[in-house]
Amino acid sequence: MQREQQQPVLITGSTSGIGLAIARTMARAGYPVMLHGLATSDQGEDLRRQFRADYKVDCGFSSADISSEAGCAQLLAETREVLGNPGILVNNAGVQYTAETQDFPAEQWHTILSINLSAAFFLTRDLLPSMRAGNWGRIVNISSVHGLVASEQKAAYCAAKHGLIGLTKVVALENANRGITANAICPGWVETPLIQPQIESIAREENIDIESARCRLIGAKQPLSQTSKPEAIGELVLYLCGDFASTITGAALPVDGGWTAQ
Repeated sequence: MQREQQQPVLITGSTSGIGLAIARTMARAGYPVMLHGLATSDQGEDLRRQFRADYKVDCGFSSADISSEAGCAQLLAETREVLGNPGILVNNAGVQYTAETQDFPAEQWHTILSINLSAAFFLTRDLLPSMRAGNWGRIVNISSVHGLVASEQKAAYCAAKHGLIGLTKVVALENANRGITANAICPGWVETPLIQPQIESIAREENIDIESARCRLIGAKQPLSQTSKPEAIGELVLYLCGDFASTITGAALPVDGGWTAQ
């Protein structure tokens, strides 16, 4: 087994959606995985058992609140207790809130910045010493197309995702000759349960079928009017952790159906 395949993986926000797809992809490839997210201890334990049974890898679970520095420290402590120092960090956890800038609540601004950006900083900062000591590490930040371009009513989200790409570039430069890479993935529309209510709303309002509504929603931003699969993001993370990606660092990689090509 190659060295990087033996490295434990910590994936924030990995009990559903894109994060869970990343976790499944990494576990299937033989990586020990630390799951994290908004799940009860029973739900987390069920997932942990499922991963161990399906993929035959070590697996842990934490529900630490990473909206604070202390919560990030708790997550790392729980990860180290179960798997040791993770050699791969995937900062995926994120929250969203929409409002015009002049109406944006301060509480929502702070929440989005703390989870979408500050948590990635604290976790990266605290894992870099062990990665440097081992001369190997992979940091993958799940940013967004909104880390590259903006949309209305998303002041905090766009600010956080743009900031995450900036953080990625700095970490890449500082660790360029230490066997550590840092990259950002920037998804556009991804096929998760979060987009279904938006599709159904368009279908009702415009009296069209679900597939037409889906194309209307996706096509409003993307020239290629189809969503990406969560598994596609997982496979890209897997690639970035492999040998052939050892010279890819500081990149912001769109998976966006041509959204940012316009």
